[in-house]
Amino acid sequence: MNVDELVRDSLREQAAEQPPLAADFAARVLTVRRRRRTRRLATVAAATAAVVAVAVAVPLLDSGKDQVRLATEMNKSDIIAHPDQSPPRDLIAAGDVALAAYYTWDTVITRKKDTVVRQRSYSILDQETGKYVADSRWSMVAVAPGMRTAAVLEKELPAKRIGLLDLLTGEVERWIPVDRGVANVEFSSDGTRLVATTYSKNPDLLTKAANDLDGDGKKNDFMPDWSKSYRTGFYIVDVDSGRTEWTEVTDEGPANGLNMYNSRQDFSFSGDGKLVRSGLSTESYDQYYDLKGDKVDRPADEKYLTWWVQARLSPNGKLAAGDFAGGRKTTASEILDPRTGKRLHKIPGQQLLAWADNERLVAWDIKAGDSEFRNALVLVTIGSDRTIPLSGARKGDDAAPGRWNPVFATR
Repeated sequence: MNVDELVRDSLREQAAEQPPLAADFAARVLTVRRRRRTRRLATVAAATAAVVAVAVAVPLLDSGKDQVRLATEMNKSDIIAHPDQSPPRDLIAAGDVALAAYYTWDTVITRKKDTVVRQRSYSILDQETGKYVADSRWSMVAVAPGMRTAAVLEKELPAKRIGLLDLLTGEVERWIPVDRGVANVEFSSDGTRLVATTYSKNPDLLTKAANDLDGDGKKNDFMPDWSKSYRTGFYIVDVDSGRTEWTEVTDEGPANGLNMYNSRQDFSFSGDGKLVRSGLSTESYDQYYDLKGDKVDRPADEKYLTWWVQARLSPNGKLAAGDFAGGRKTTASEILDPRTGKRLHKIPGQQLLAWADNERLVAWDIKAGDSEFRNALVLVTIGSDRTIPLSGARKGDDAAPGRWNPVFATR
């Protein structure tokens, strides 16, 4: 027997020993892998752009098909940065998180007189190429841990079905129908469930204002309808089975003359997934509910979190991302004790977006002396004043056309 025959026989034996590919969708798509990998720590200067590896097709011997590996699996570098790109074109990642997608806002005229809708336009990471690709089909995108799938809603809101989008093929693998209209979806931290916020009316509709809001001398400005909340409750969706359970949440009226809810005020899971939470426009700024829709107290470790600070708890639950700290020439944010609210650290960063690990976070930040709106994604480390650029700076103010907003997921 020659060498070629030995290799061929060896491969056949390995193929026979491999277990078959899992048949159910969730096991293949939504398995959470909190990787404990040894990374090569890379020092990335402001002008350095890391190269993103292109996915390579690797045949599975027992499947009979080519199974393409994910771009986020092919490039496991600790830091993948593109400080010359804004908006990003190639994969950006740090530690255990990656930029899974980003969106911009567009104002779209509706058929109804004096009404427009504020609509998102998404670019989503293509897991075959490692590049962000515009996808105009969706009004809302939430990416699951592991970054193989996304929950998506079609353009017309509230939507009557939730799609599960394969980020490798770009195709919807399955639709989950719902009886009540949904306008937002969020995954639990383990990726097995969704909380879907229901509305009786599109929460992104804007109506014509009675006054000239921007001072341009024309009465052509639009604003949300602050007089009423159209939120009706939430679904808890089991991703594997597609089973849904709806819970009604009746929003209260104004408190002290102020509406307690923004026109869009979506639900998300608490860190442990046992509760859902929603922001408030008045103090205490957050309200928690059990899965039956009853109001409950904040969990002890989320008592000092606020809904507009996206990073929330560190992976080990010992630290909380705080608000803007102030008090210095450049921007800074706080890291808090989640149970006491005591400031433990003051770190660079205009706004804390996601934990890369227990000591590092992805944040928006600006260069000293630059405009507050020219912010870029950076990696910050507790105990260090140094930042590592991850993306180029955004342009224009928050209302500028094409200004992009990140969506992060665990890789």
